[in-house]
Amino acid sequence: MKDTLTYTQVKSAIGSTKTVHATLTGLGLTKLYKTVTRKNTPELRGMLNKVQHLVKMED
Repeated sequence: MKDTLTYTQVKSAIGSTKTVHATLTGLGLTKLYKTVTRKNTPELRGMLNKVQHLVKMED
């Protein structure tokens, strides 16, 4: 398994629930097309799974 994950927000969270907005903020995604690289942890994977319809995972 890779040590880091890179992900980008590709869809807007407008119209989503408060928990989805909070999850995106927790992931460091505050703007559309912002890319973040973080250490691969189970907590991060769970958060990304919750907003998988709004983000794109990169290799």
